Amino acid sequence: MTDTGSQAAHNAPAQTTMPLAIRVGAELAGSCIVFFAIYAFSTFGSALFGINMAFIALATGVAYAAVTFIFAKVSGGQFNPAITLASMLIGRTKPLDGVLYIVAQVLGGVIAGAILVGILPTTETLTKKIWLTDAVNGFGDGSVSASMLSSVSASFDITLAVIVEIIASILVVAAAMATSHDDADATAHATAMGLAYGLGAAMTYPVTGAGMNPARSTGIALFARNAGLAQNPMQQLWVFWICPILAAAIVAMVMIGVQLIRDQAAARLTAVQDQETPQDIADEADGQASEGDTSDEHDEQDASADSADDSDHEVDAQSENGKSEPEA
Repeated sequence: MTDTGSQAAHNAPAQTTMPLAIRVGAELAGSCIVFFAIYAFSTFGSALFGINMAFIALATGVAYAAVTFIFAKVSGGQFNPAITLASMLIGRTKPLDGVLYIVAQVLGGVIAGAILVGILPTTETLTKKIWLTDAVNGFGDGSVSASMLSSVSASFDITLAVIVEIIASILVVAAAMATSHDDADATAHATAMGLAYGLGAAMTYPVTGAGMNPARSTGIALFARNAGLAQNPMQQLWVFWICPILAAAIVAMVMIGVQLIRDQAAARLTAVQDQETPQDIADEADGQASEGDTSDEHDEQDASADSADDSDHEVDAQSENGKSEPEA
């Protein structure tokens, strides 16, 4: 593993120490709950009361935040193959764990979709098409705004769909990577995910029905393919896999690049410190040597002064003796 990989692994969430089976089960259960909630308010709410953008964005954010808070300490609360892929790329999630997470997330979406379709009341006039039109992800004729835009001969094409899905997915994946490290608080992580998904839903729902999550898109598309929709969602599903995966790769590359820059800066700082340390030792030794030489000079000068004093005393003594002898 590279230094960057080691650093990323060091920042892995503490919940990865839980048994793998429990973590995978948490991803399955959490994905099923959050996707069913999204499918439910996208069908019941939209079909009966019409599309309300504020409600869609708020409900999406709250659903993800609540489920993330519940399961964050178990599996990290990823519930999105794009988040899991980014975590794998930077070394926080092991490859085997990541693959099983993604399988569990998709399976959770499929189970949620099956439950929803199984309980939807349908009649000859209240068909699956009416229920599912606002719940699936799509663009062009498959967009939730297609009927409104067709009246003015316009549509949300694939280019716009790709752009908004990539931007929203980058926001979601970046929020997950920034708040799922070892020291992260579960409440802060859940809040960040709720805000990211809510903002992403407000951005993408009019265009694509707010995908941002391949597992969420797949779960409902499987059961809406024969519902008589204007566009078969399975034919456009690839866009809702490619865009989040591309977003995950972008976020991971940026994080790896930032970590490499930090590692290089730290290495340069260490090298400078290593070079300065021997020089400091040499300078200190030179200073001590200089102080020693100065002390020796002072000692020599003091000794010379003492010798001179002694000589003066001897001369004075002799002079006194010479004067006293004639008087005798």
